[in-house]
Amino acid sequence: MNNRGITLIELIIVISIIGILAVALGFSFQGWMGGYRIESQTKEMYVDLMNARARAMQRNREHFVVVNAGNYQIFEDTNENGSYNAGTDLAIPGFASAKTLTYTSYWIGTVTMDTRGLVSSNNTIRFNIGSNTPDYDCISLFATRINLGQWDGSNCVAR
Repeated sequence: MNNRGITLIELIIVISIIGILAVALGFSFQGWMGGYRIESQTKEMYVDLMNARARAMQRNREHFVVVNAGNYQIFEDTNENGSYNAGTDLAIPGFASAKTLTYTSYWIGTVTMDTRGLVSSNNTIRFNIGSNTPDYDCISLFATRINLGQWDGSNCVAR
């Protein structure tokens, strides 16, 4: 007998295995993308905070980062009175309108960066991540530093 081909059963088994692997990898990919989006948002806000800090030192004016649940905006203290005045302080270029947060923030308030780049008070900006497990999902603000981290249930642990 000349057995040079494959049977229909062998073909069905191979196609079934490929289908199962494709479905499993698809669900894994969706979870990975959710974590990536949270990390991306966290890193973008971190960069904006660092830029506001550098700009405050460069321009010798206080800067304010106003964080709401679904967005944030950065302002420069143009009247130099040392406090955030909605409507009179200037939004820095690129922040004329608030940046929208895809994942809402648990912390709401105003962060002040003084002319020496010091942050007004210790805070933690954390995002509602749902069931995703990203490497970075929170930002710790200290007077002299700003750290990216991962929320461990009670603290933002710097990574």
